[in-house]
Amino acid sequence: MALKYEKREGVAYITLNNPEKANILDKATSDEIGEAWIDMWEDPDIRCAILTGEGDRHFCGGHNIAKRPDISEEERAYLRTKRIFWPLAGTVNGQKTGVDGRFGDHYPRVWKPVIAAVNGWAAGAGMYILLASTDIRIASAEHARFKFALTTQGWVGHGPGAALLVKQLRYVDAMKILLTDEPFDAAEALRIGLVNEVVPHAQLMERAERYARHMVKMPPLAVRMMKEFVVRFGDLPTDQAWQIQNMMNNLLIQVTTDGEEGRRAFNEKRPPDFTGGLRQRGELWEPPTPEDAERLDRAYKSNEY
Repeated sequence: MALKYEKREGVAYITLNNPEKANILDKATSDEIGEAWIDMWEDPDIRCAILTGEGDRHFCGGHNIAKRPDISEEERAYLRTKRIFWPLAGTVNGQKTGVDGRFGDHYPRVWKPVIAAVNGWAAGAGMYILLASTDIRIASAEHARFKFALTTQGWVGHGPGAALLVKQLRYVDAMKILLTDEPFDAAEALRIGLVNEVVPHAQLMERAERYARHMVKMPPLAVRMMKEFVVRFGDLPTDQAWQIQNMMNNLLIQVTTDGEEGRRAFNEKRPPDFTGGLRQRGELWEPPTPEDAERLDRAYKSNEY
């Protein structure tokens, strides 16, 4: 199997499993990881995922760039040009649509937390998937290495890696990576903010699982909506983003059980039990009496409710 996909106690484990070929994203792996993203997205019992690679040399060494033997160079150039003007239905910029229709299947945005355990080289598409699909990143001190891996080939890349790099890092750090295309180690990745932590390789999965176990106890709907808010609306002007955040927050309070459970557990001084339950719409409120309306208006205007 090109991919190991396991689910244990609320956590999905996605492991790129082709260490002999640098855990590259060939067609088989891409198809399988697309199915894994969709499954973990739609499984209500899964609250987060850990993405890693098999072995200690490669997290993901990039795409399979081997050429089909039955396509000539001229035909390949023709097909690449055609992709610009006539991309296939169900693709994003020529990439097959995966779990999130805005990105291709290699770089999905999944509305559940994804923790990267970077066990070795993350290069090319390996860097892309790190940037596009993961939220918390732990790197192996001994083995993790990083490289954009496209500029030196005369490319800027088909995927969104360059745009995401500039958004997630300081301009000067992103441009050094993109323009020099030099590899860098885990310590440098930590310095520039590409990863959250660097740990000894023997502790890599243990540390990733500590984050995962914490995520499993968090309110799943609030976590899911927080990620979606940041990814989809975080670049909006603050007042517009704030309005969307406010509407999301009201939905969580009004039509989920978790919002009420969080408040009740706090007041009762006990650990909360977040289930992600949904509540039915309630009955229409009776109009308040004039006296109640005046009292409620005072409370509303004071923001003390």
